[in-house]
Amino acid sequence: MTAVLLGVSASACRSATSTSTAVGTLEMIEVDVGPLQPARAVRVLVNEGDVVRVGDTLAVFSTPTLAASTAQAEARADAAGQNARDIARGARPEEIARAEAELRAADADAERTAADLARLEPLAASSNVSRATLDAARAGARMAAARRDAARDVLALLRAGARREQREVAAAEARSAQAAVQGARASASDLVLLSTVDGVVSSRNVEPGEVLQAGQSAITVGQPSRPWARIYVSQFVLPHLKPGDSLTARLDGDTTRYRGRIAAIATKAEFTPRVALTEQERADLLFGVKVEFADPTARLRAGLPVTVQLPTAPRDQP
Repeated sequence: MTAVLLGVSASACRSATSTSTAVGTLEMIEVDVGPLQPARAVRVLVNEGDVVRVGDTLAVFSTPTLAASTAQAEARADAAGQNARDIARGARPEEIARAEAELRAADADAERTAADLARLEPLAASSNVSRATLDAARAGARMAAARRDAARDVLALLRAGARREQREVAAAEARSAQAAVQGARASASDLVLLSTVDGVVSSRNVEPGEVLQAGQSAITVGQPSRPWARIYVSQFVLPHLKPGDSLTARLDGDTTRYRGRIAAIATKAEFTPRVALTEQERADLLFGVKVEFADPTARLRAGLPVTVQLPTAPRDQP
């Protein structure tokens, strides 16, 4: 938005310039609201001139893959969360009971094969059994003992549960999946355009069915209660102004004084001749000054000319 300079009231003499007023065009702060990703407008709920409040729904957009992406993210989050809980809980009682039973069976088999070997060894020493029978009994005893030891290790692992590192990895995967769900839901929420300010709809830039790119304006909301104007002052008035200073202004044909505040002062002169040599050319050095007004009555309408009272620059000797 660019304010249009309507005029600058000024008087000049040979040695000094004194400016009392400056005229600018009132504008209002406007906020453009649009989708954060390419999307198609489904509903547009406001028209130009409608009064809106913070949080009011302005328009609803949609993307073809949004619902599927959200459902997929939710399913992955459920699976990751269930896996993390299972690892944290450890083995089920039924699994431990089965491992205990297998250990008892392996232990009994080891005891039986060890007893058989103990009976065969004296017989083998007296040559009552063959060497091959003794070797087979020894191999069976070793295998039974190995199965017993393996069953004991399995039971110990089940009772101990998952390692700390495994639990941390599973928990991290669950958090990552949940973050993906939140991102998908945030994307869906961003497609419902809400007003971020109290104001009036100054422009409706989309109709249902139209596709907008990311960041493209769908609705423009103006704030009539926060009008502003850009005026231009000479280099002689500029030293007497600073951001935050209060100024008064009036409308044409209106005696009401409206109080404004200097919001910004340009750091570069405008309308400057290429080489400022003469006094008249030096008087043409103008600087833009943005003045903001607080107008709860909404009498300062955008587009109206406003006359701002300026400090008077002291004159030098003629």
